[in-house]
Amino acid sequence: MSRPILVVFLLVILIVTCQFEWRQPLVELDAAPSLSQKHKLISMREEAVKEKIILSQERHIQRLNDLVRSLQIQLLRCKGENETRNATETFHLNKQFIELERKHIVED
Repeated sequence: MSRPILVVFLLVILIVTCQFEWRQPLVELDAAPSLSQKHKLISMREEAVKEKIILSQERHIQRLNDLVRSLQIQLLRCKGENETRNATETFHLNKQFIELERKHIVED
């Protein structure tokens, strides 16, 4: 009888170890989704931060574009004022030159 008891004992050990090996991968598979969920959450948070950074940069770019437009308008105004001044000065210089020429003609 010792042989059948030994065979039964070995079978029980074999069954227990097989079940233990089967359960370990199941536990690892259960842990894997939680890790993938954590990675998904982390990647979603990273994407949200990236979107916020992009929106912030777009706002800064818009402000800079507004400032550039404002400076361009100011520059055009200054150019217009300078051209007006130059035209006025040229007109006065031409007028003075014509008067001088008249004086020379009259004196001759």
